[in-house]
Amino acid sequence: MDSMIAAAARALAAGDALTALQRVALRDDPPALALRGIAMAQLGEHPRARELLRRAARAFGAHEPMARARCVVAEAEVALAQRDLGGDGAAPLLAAAHTLQAHGDTTNALQARLVAARRLVLLGRLVEASDLLATHPANGALAPTRLPAPLAAVAALTRAELALRALHIDAAHTALQHAERAAQHAGVPALQAEVAHARALLAQPAARLLGPGGEQVLRLQDVAALRASSHTLVVDACRHAVHASGVALPLARRPVLFALVRALAQAWPGDVDREALIASVFRTRHPDETHRARLRVEMGRLRKLIAPLAGVEATARGFVLRPLGERTVAVLAPPVDGAQGALLALLADGAAWSTSALALAVGDSQRTVQRALAELEASGQVRAVGQARARRWVAAPLVGFTTILLLPTTPPNP
Repeated sequence: MDSMIAAAARALAAGDALTALQRVALRDDPPALALRGIAMAQLGEHPRARELLRRAARAFGAHEPMARARCVVAEAEVALAQRDLGGDGAAPLLAAAHTLQAHGDTTNALQARLVAARRLVLLGRLVEASDLLATHPANGALAPTRLPAPLAAVAALTRAELALRALHIDAAHTALQHAERAAQHAGVPALQAEVAHARALLAQPAARLLGPGGEQVLRLQDVAALRASSHTLVVDACRHAVHASGVALPLARRPVLFALVRALAQAWPGDVDREALIASVFRTRHPDETHRARLRVEMGRLRKLIAPLAGVEATARGFVLRPLGERTVAVLAPPVDGAQGALLALLADGAAWSTSALALAVGDSQRTVQRALAELEASGQVRAVGQARARRWVAAPLVGFTTILLLPTTPPNP
């Protein structure tokens, strides 16, 4: 490595992209192309960065597998910043990580796995992301003292994000402390800002608690404590589940049943009229005997499913929820009302998302997402940038609360 390449690499490691470009801007050899690509990525010129990194990977060729693998990792990180979540997924990235590990480049191998894990987190596949980090050959090197400071900060931030999405608040606090120390040691302003943003999420309102006493705003730690409570049956409209005493009954794949239990929970300790249930859950204003028969069938299914936590009894006018023991009932409502909450939560990170990436993240078809985005655009909550295949969607920052609970997760099978 010549002196100009080394100087550019040191500047990039310190987050000084302009100085790095001054060193290699007029060179077209593979190392210079790769460093120019990374510099352009740091400046936000993602399409140009990917083009340069691909040129560098082709120029390195098969005879320099380690350098080529590093270019693959860098391009994958740029794709993540662009929210390009399609393509071949994590397979090329994990192959590059294996190549780097085989050649003794443990640091960049971990970087590859971190990028793959962050992609899985965006898609809501939290268990796979955790497993990916846990199975890293050098997982013991995740301690901040054994990694370069910028990479240690990213590793700790990834663990913190996983912990936050899973509502493991103590683990998130610990990971954020490690990330903060590593980011300060690295001296990279972008990393320090990212850590500060993640820490702010803990202090922001995350959900609304609806109960007999009215509405109350909760933070993430309050939500975690409520869901683990043995005194309250919680109907969680953020994650579409029923919680009590640390037991969770996921209903994300059973939307009709969840709509029923939420309606019953919001009326507790009273009952809900049959006609009102049919109107709200089945979305019809003119019920007939077929709707009443379907209501009885769905109530039977709900009664069987939530039997470990509560019962459902018929009354003269409708149905009432009866929690087991002396539990009270509360509804945990999202901070953003409406069916587009997950889209707003994803767009709240400030990145520009494509329709296809949003569809992958929320698990819906592109057409469904396009319709939802059109409604949000009409209401002024999001806006489109670019045209045709280059179109991306952005939203103004949702100031004042965190959207952690609205972000998609892959629900377990019921």
